[in-house]
Amino acid sequence: MKAAAFDTTFSNALCLKNMGGAYGGADFDPSNKSDTEIQRFCQSYMTELSKYIGPDVDLPGLGDGVSAVEIGFMYGQYKRINSHCGHIGQGLLWGGSTPYEQAQGYGVVYFAKKMLEDKGLSLDGKKCIITGSSHIALAVAEKLLELGAIPITFSDTSGNIYEPSGFDSAKFRTIQRIKHERGAKVGRYILASTSARFNDPSNTYAIPCDLVFPCSPQEQISENDMSILSANGCQGVIEGVQRALSNAALVVLKKKGMLHGPYRATTVGASLVNGKTIANRPIMHGVGDTLDVRVEAAMTEVFEEVKATAREFNTRGDLLAGTNISSFLKVANVMLSHGSV
Repeated sequence: MKAAAFDTTFSNALCLKNMGGAYGGADFDPSNKSDTEIQRFCQSYMTELSKYIGPDVDLPGLGDGVSAVEIGFMYGQYKRINSHCGHIGQGLLWGGSTPYEQAQGYGVVYFAKKMLEDKGLSLDGKKCIITGSSHIALAVAEKLLELGAIPITFSDTSGNIYEPSGFDSAKFRTIQRIKHERGAKVGRYILASTSARFNDPSNTYAIPCDLVFPCSPQEQISENDMSILSANGCQGVIEGVQRALSNAALVVLKKKGMLHGPYRATTVGASLVNGKTIANRPIMHGVGDTLDVRVEAAMTEVFEEVKATAREFNTRGDLLAGTNISSFLKVANVMLSHGSV
């Protein structure tokens, strides 16, 4: 938990909004719980959490395993025990409504796009492994399809689904419908496709691909996985969630010269739709200020800052070093400016 809070603080430092960070959670498995049980848990959780959050204290965001349903349950309890005026789509828990949940996934893909363009490459036609099937993974797939890339896998706790020829728009909509049903698993997809494979191979990373977008918080790419990916011609890994690669896997990735989108830089999209940020600067649809435009512009700026920092500190081309140094300097400078407190 402390490591996740540490990561969030440094990731938010890169989001161009001068935000701090925190992290919370619970040892609660919703996969085998009814909606009534989940509601009771969310209400109990919020009763304690409400002591540490507020419009001028901390604004929670979407976390792992949290959907609009859980946000609604928690916000309802917060409103019940506090004197609070709801602001739909902004402010604390977005007033119980969760707009722009695609922001983090879009940001991951736009960072990948910029990183490839910097190397004279393109996303167009790239076969991409996506792990997970949360709102982040689905947003990553949606944007990859829009930019001409080819998602070939999704996964969850039941296993992985592999489409050898890739998911087109129609097949992707089927996956979306399945995952939008409470408790549904990706394995159901094989009923709608004659070409899909379920858990074949059982190791998702054994599937030949061009790029990997790990978006599942339940698993981590190991040293062996990275060696397999490299041997199969994978060009790079773009992290969609925190700590998607083990330390040993990072060593292999660097040794093999593969591209790497570090999570502290790629995941800042979620910070751009923080309730306070949206309240201060609402997205004005129809005037060239869409979520897509805002996220792409921010991720381009983040990439350029990370790249320039890496060059400045003699680690040219090492985006992980550039990310860590840049975010550290921002946090450290603010701490120094506030004095020894």
